[in-house]
Amino acid sequence: MFQLLKETSLGRRGRLTTAHGTVESPFFMPVGTAGAMKGIEHRELVELGAEILLCNTYHLHLRPGEQLVEEAGGLHTFIGWDKPILTDSGGYQVFSLRGISKITDEGVNFQSHIDGTPLFIGPEESMRIQHALGSDIIMCFDECPPSSAPRDKQIEAMERTIAWAKRCKEEHERIQMIQKNQKIQRKVYSTDMTSDEEHSSQSSDALLLFGIVQGGLEIDLRITCTQKLLEIGFDGYAIGGLAVGETEEEMFKILEAVLPVLPKDKPRYLMGVGRIDQVKKAVELGIDMFDCVLPMREARHGRLFLSNGEHIKISGATYLNDHSVIDADSPSVLSREHTKSYLSYLLRIGERYGETIACMQNLGVTLQAMRDLQEKIDVV
Repeated sequence: MFQLLKETSLGRRGRLTTAHGTVESPFFMPVGTAGAMKGIEHRELVELGAEILLCNTYHLHLRPGEQLVEEAGGLHTFIGWDKPILTDSGGYQVFSLRGISKITDEGVNFQSHIDGTPLFIGPEESMRIQHALGSDIIMCFDECPPSSAPRDKQIEAMERTIAWAKRCKEEHERIQMIQKNQKIQRKVYSTDMTSDEEHSSQSSDALLLFGIVQGGLEIDLRITCTQKLLEIGFDGYAIGGLAVGETEEEMFKILEAVLPVLPKDKPRYLMGVGRIDQVKKAVELGIDMFDCVLPMREARHGRLFLSNGEHIKISGATYLNDHSVIDADSPSVLSREHTKSYLSYLLRIGERYGETIACMQNLGVTLQAMRDLQEKIDVV
């Protein structure tokens, strides 16, 4: 459930309630693709201020498999994360693995990027996988073409995305009905339902399904897709197919066209955007949710985000003799304790601890930027 608390010129403030807790918006979701952040403990994520984690349906389906996760008690129990989880649908892999996949109206035939094993994911399969994982927010399976794809390909992908969204909702509701009936039967035949079983039933009822707007850089297609998704009806709406090669100007042009069409009382999710300056502008336009691998990817390449807004290439020779702390105002204790020279040295020799320090820095600064935005909106 989403509650819009405030709407200002600086952005919206909201509260998203899930089966595993409440998240204040606008917010950023760290990307724990396979159920973990490389080099960062879940405890450290919480200390940095993370309130929700994004995990990847396609990768978890391949390894370890949703059946094993379900047997373990669901993804929260399996990875030891008791806060909300959003799982993407596998739709991004339709884009990123397009060289080893074939798209049909039924779904997508993939070749595993690990060993080449064929596998099929369609709308129904994506819903079943995500339900088995036990996410709090699940995403419709969609087709995400390159932003540079010609208009006829964008039309084809948009129409397929709409058709798949309808099938996703139908399968989602079918699974929920089955689980609801199972819950009723358990109550009839046993008064000794365990707390875990009770929580599982409640989680299914509270699970949120988001639709994804596609249409490339064609404004009319974006609006058409949005309107069709609204007719189907979802708990939230994501804008996909951006941050995949288009210019910043093109991205914001799409947002400015689509956001006025979206309902104010539903959460709005801009997928794959994590640059802090772009996030701030998107929040002003009315976006509530973000995710991106950028903070971690940049960190592993030695590019740091500092609390004062500067970006530096810490692995460069400039910092080998800089013995000042990495960032005295950092949300990460590691950056307040260690020096630039030490981190530069660690990254240059490929020491894993260096990646941890850098990743904690970038993720901490990104999450702090979201809290700062919340506070600024609160006082307007």
